[in-house]
Amino acid sequence: MAQTANFHVDPRLTVLLGEGYRTTELALKELVDNSWDADADNVWITLPEPLTNDPIIIKDDGCGMTDKEVSSEYLFIANDRRLRKGKLTQKYKRKAKGRKGIGKFSGLMSADIMSLTTVAREMETYFVVSKEEIINVKKDLEQIPIVLSVNKPVTSASGTKLVLSGLNQNLNYPNPDKVSQVLLNDYGREEGFNIFINGKKLGIDDLSGSNKTIDSEIPNVGKVRLNFTVSNTKKSLRSPGIVLRVDGKTIGKPSFFGLDQAEDFPPKLLKKVYGEIEADGLSDDVTADWGAIIGNSKAFENLSAWVMPIIRKEVGNIYKNEINLAKARLQKKQNERLQQLPEYKREFAELSIQKVITRFYDEPDSKILPIVSVILDAIERDDYRKVLEHINAAKHHDVAEFADALEAFGIFEVTFISQQAKQRLEFLDHLSELIFNEKTLEQQVHKAIENSLWILGSEYSVMSSDITLRAVVEKTLNQTYKGKRANKRPDLFLANSISDNHLLIEFKRPSHTLTLEDYQQATRYRHELSTYISSPIDVIVLGGKRDNELNHSLTEPNVKILAYPEVISLARRQLEWLIKKKT
Repeated sequence: MAQTANFHVDPRLTVLLGEGYRTTELALKELVDNSWDADADNVWITLPEPLTNDPIIIKDDGCGMTDKEVSSEYLFIANDRRLRKGKLTQKYKRKAKGRKGIGKFSGLMSADIMSLTTVAREMETYFVVSKEEIINVKKDLEQIPIVLSVNKPVTSASGTKLVLSGLNQNLNYPNPDKVSQVLLNDYGREEGFNIFINGKKLGIDDLSGSNKTIDSEIPNVGKVRLNFTVSNTKKSLRSPGIVLRVDGKTIGKPSFFGLDQAEDFPPKLLKKVYGEIEADGLSDDVTADWGAIIGNSKAFENLSAWVMPIIRKEVGNIYKNEINLAKARLQKKQNERLQQLPEYKREFAELSIQKVITRFYDEPDSKILPIVSVILDAIERDDYRKVLEHINAAKHHDVAEFADALEAFGIFEVTFISQQAKQRLEFLDHLSELIFNEKTLEQQVHKAIENSLWILGSEYSVMSSDITLRAVVEKTLNQTYKGKRANKRPDLFLANSISDNHLLIEFKRPSHTLTLEDYQQATRYRHELSTYISSPIDVIVLGGKRDNELNHSLTEPNVKILAYPEVISLARRQLEWLIKKKT
């Protein structure tokens, strides 16, 4: 016999919804979103001092709500505001924030009691929600009575006031600085929406980091004021850059006044810069729609020339240590190879490497090392000889000539690196054809990769290749072989020339499926060589594809079972990333 049933909503749901926010600061942001959707011009947030009984108060001058709107809309849980009223607010046509219809409960994360007073159309509506009462009531959520007090008429201006009292003593009280950081990310660029925290208007100086305000007079522009902050937080800013304001109006989007085009400036650090510059003297250089500055404006060029070095210097002051640490770490990995270069080449190789490391200092080594490797490969070639000779000769002349020579080197370097990276991509295309040919033998793919070790990583150099274990130990390691597998041949034995780690590679033909037997063969070679080498030996076994059961059988550390297409794909992604960064 069929029966019907219904969902029941436990009152505790409201508490669970409130506890879904990671921090109190993020929960408060949800309440500010409500003020934004209500077309408020101003929001006032009052935060209590720690260890006091004072409440959190959030007040706005938005459109407010009538008692009917409170009942049918505000207290309607999970009701998407955009479906009900559209994606834009009624008065200012803002993009509405409210989507899930649960932000109203964010106040219950940190408070036991939430009271709301709202005024609309000369009507004041007030109600109180108690977390304890909600939890203790043994009823369906929809059956809990919310008592609305309605007063009419009132002369107060429209708006809403939310009071959160009985704060949870097990949580840290909301930190004004953290609240500022959260709200700046969403509302720092919004004109006509002012947020006050404990009486202070939210501004650029609230951003955590180094804040500077600089007044100056620029030719063809007149008086200007630059106010900016270089953030010292780990997260990138959502809307970084410097906003240009002329006669109080924002012109275009935030920009970096040319610093984003500088080859030697780390792009990710641009996302730490946040500010504005007032330059009313540019009013004659603004386009008719006030959407941008006229492209060939000399006054704007003068302004950019003044702004850019100021930002560069301040960013350098804050992130100097991080950049230097990155340089030192990567420099250590390249020192041995640099020492093998002639002195006249070494100097400019170091210059090029420093340039790359500075620009990409916060990228992982796996991305930077391929670039550095390509640079060193290029400098080792005779293609650089004439450029280097020109620089060496210019060094003995005046500074301007020397600087021009260095600039020429940089242009040549960018062109050559991009060209060589594209050639390597072409090589990978041919290598792919080779490995997908069923007739390709193990020895053929072995030789192709042996002469292009950059595919496996820029840090490896050949120590021995396709010789017996006896030859590896006696000729390469300069020791006496004492084992029983003298005539066995590891396919390729590589040595890390920087950290002295070693790598053993076992090649199989591209049509071969790698099995447990292949794994055991390579690890036996490692055990044999470990008798003569104190540093770790990593193992890579290369083949066409892996047996499905193979990964479950691996027990030894630092062993990789790789298919040729995987290796080629990784090398290809690194080269494509390099070309993208250099162009």
